[in-house]
Amino acid sequence: MKHFISFSVVGSLMTMLFLGIVNYTTTPQTVWFIYPCILLLLWPITLYFMSKKLYKQYAVICSAMVIAFLIIENLLYSPQHLWFIYAVYPIVWWPILMYLEEKAKSLNIALIGCASTIFYYSFINFIMSPQYPWAIYPAFLVIWWPLALYHAQKRTFVAFSVYASLHISIFFIIVNIVSSPSVIWAIYPIFLVLWWPLSMYFYVYKRRLYQRSTMTKDF
Repeated sequence: MKHFISFSVVGSLMTMLFLGIVNYTTTPQTVWFIYPCILLLLWPITLYFMSKKLYKQYAVICSAMVIAFLIIENLLYSPQHLWFIYAVYPIVWWPILMYLEEKAKSLNIALIGCASTIFYYSFINFIMSPQYPWAIYPAFLVIWWPLALYHAQKRTFVAFSVYASLHISIFFIIVNIVSSPSVIWAIYPIFLVLWWPLSMYFYVYKRRLYQRSTMTKDF
């Protein structure tokens, strides 16, 4: 493994140097070689941390690298709009979940993660672009985390289909109101979503009838 790591370090440095020279000699006005260099750096870093089984430290190092890259990229090319703050938050959750280990699978962590995500993006939405409530989209996605985890633990799949359909329906209604209140289009996807709990209910109902009939025949 040491030979593989040494080879990856030398190979990454040689390739990065070659790309830098090509970039400087052909298109010096555009610094593009940094993009493949990020991936090349991950090669020896991944080999080293995986060989040592340092998975938590690997998550921290990789997250820090990606965040640093995004910040530099943002400040170099579009400093007037700090877009990196949108991407940093989900990246930070990678090492956090790694350090939580088994606790990361708990409902409490899911609820905390869901609430903090909604608060984070709602705050950014309010500060940077209050003219449109785009925070409803990440909120819609992150609510699935505790919702799916709770019903998976309880094995209440029919109830999950009901609450999930309600969640989807509320989302479409809100989007309809804030985006195009003059056209009531939310009823179309809601109608399709309602088939999910309906089919789940009849599947469970027919399965119970079949089990009861089988038990009656056995007796």
